[in-house]
This record gives sequence, C-alpha cells and structure tokens, in this order.
Amino acid sequence: MSGGIGSFASAVRIAQRYSTDEMVLLFADTLAEDPDLHRFLGEAVQYIGVPLTRVCDGRDPFQVFDDVRYIGNSRLAPCSKWLKQIPCRRWLEQHCDPANTVLYVGFDAVEWRREPGVVKGWAPWRVEFPMTEEPCLTKQDMLDECRAVHGIEPPLLYELGYSHNNCGGVCVRAGKKQWLRTLELFPERFAYAERREAELREKLGNYSILVEQRKGMKYPLPLSELRRRAEADSRPYTDRSTARRR
Repeated sequence: MSGGIGSFASAVRIAQRYSTDEMVLLFADTLAEDPDLHRFLGEAVQYIGVPLTRVCDGRDPFQVFDDVRYIGNSRLAPCSKWLKQIPCRRWLEQHCDPANTVLYVGFDAVEWRREPGVVKGWAPWRVEFPMTEEPCLTKQDMLDECRAVHGIEPPLLYELGYSHNNCGGVCVRAGKKQWLRTLELFPERFAYAERREAELREKLGNYSILVEQRKGMKYPLPLSELRRRAEADSRPYTDRSTARRR
C-alpha cells in the first residue's frame, strides 16, 4: 500500500473479489513523502476497512545514499532496496507463510514489462497484479474512479502533474522535467535535495542524481546546475495548466 493510486485500486479490487478478513495493507515509510500522501492513506484504509501496517527503516533516501556511499539515480536507487524492499521483506518473513500468502502489486496494464523482475524479487511469495487484469484501467481511470466512485480525493501530487506519488516529488528515479516541476512547486524540497546532493558530491566525487548527454557522451548534471539554468531562463519551468497548486 504505497500511497499511489495503483495500490489503492488494487486493494479495492481484491477486497471486492474476496474479503478483507485476512488482508494486510503494508506501507513502507521512506520519511520523504508528501504530507498529502498520509492524508490519502488514512482515508483509503478507512474506506477499505483495514488498518494500515507501517514499516520504517528510520532513514530518509539521502541518509541511505550517505551510508552506502552512492548517489541514487534513475539507473540504480538503493533507497528502494533499503527503505521499501528490505523492511517489507523482513515483515513478511516474521508474519507471513509463503505457502498461503499472495502479494498484490498495483502496476497498471502498461507496466507489464516490470512484472517478471518483481515476481523474481519477491520469491518465494507469489505475486499478482490485479490492475493488469480485466477490466484494465489507466492511471487516469483510477484517479477518476477514486474521486467519483469511492469519494476520496486522490493524492495531491497527481493533480500537480506528477506521474507518481513518490517521495514528495524528489524521487531520484525522476528526470529533469519532474525536478524542474519540484523546483517550481516545492522549492524548499528542491533546496534540501540540492544541499544533500552537494554534500555527497564533496565526499564521493563528480556524481549526481541527474545526467545529461552531449555529443553522445553522458555527464553529471548536479541539481545546483539545473536550478542555475532554470533561473537564467525566463520561460516557466513547467506547463502551469497541469501544475496548479491548491
């Protein structure tokens, strides 16, 4: 139960298909989430009728990067391993027998290529993907249904134009466009990420969250440089028609 619309839609579908008697809604808290994610989770679990089970490593993503001496990026994000996968697996090992447990993941139909890696990664538990089954819903379908059918306002980040409700808009897997959106809408979050990245670069060398390509070669693109370029450009960072802040 990540706080994304896909995990909510999956939980609703499974609750309707079976029951909630043996359902667990497992949430891994990265300590970097948008406050509205917690509002959404609270309303979602109340609607489903199952309390939230929270696990937490105790670090935020940048503390993980410091500890493992690696700056997370779109290719490799150790924060996912240490803040989500390991705490959830530890909970599963303590509470769930693989012989009678099914894990449900909220991928939609267009994410089918990710399924084999997830199935392999969570073995020996069986994994299923309810939202890849008929009736298939797009992410927008799920958001619309969340509001119109279930009476719950979807997470704020979706309304602001983010494609995922991850880490309050500072997910290191995101590209330049999302970071520019965060610079515009959440400058204090961008500033925190920029400062922490700069501290890590002092320790680890010329590495960064983002990269850029010039003449077929890839080069680090620090958040400080991305911000400098944005501030020097008179055009808006993002399409403001899809990034209206409430």
